[in-house]
Amino acid sequence: MAAPSPSSPSSTAELLHARYAGRLPRAIDELTGPTYGQVALPLHIAWSGMRTYDLDPPRQRMSLYRVVLAEGQRDDLVAFLDADLLLKQWPVLRTLVSRHIRTVWEEAFPELADRASAAA
Repeated sequence: MAAPSPSSPSSTAELLHARYAGRLPRAIDELTGPTYGQVALPLHIAWSGMRTYDLDPPRQRMSLYRVVLAEGQRDDLVAFLDADLLLKQWPVLRTLVSRHIRTVWEEAFPELADRASAAA
């Protein structure tokens, strides 16, 4: 069996980190998705379970954000997430997403980590 090359990820954690990092917008301000009302996610994001969310109730908004962060591509993140809402709910949302997603987003956007620290 050949050893992994130095440029290829050698663990599941590194693969997941690379996958989520590759989807990030260049700046958090690019997240200009809806802030209220009904949102229907496409099948490539919400392939199992609920597809339509109401952004007004916090639980549904949090669920939509969790699904989009986990399954969305860069264009989906920009289309369905809003920077202000993400910052506002990050202290709780960060506990609902995987460690890999949380790490990638907080490394790329320190304001999220700052928001989480301030809430602790």
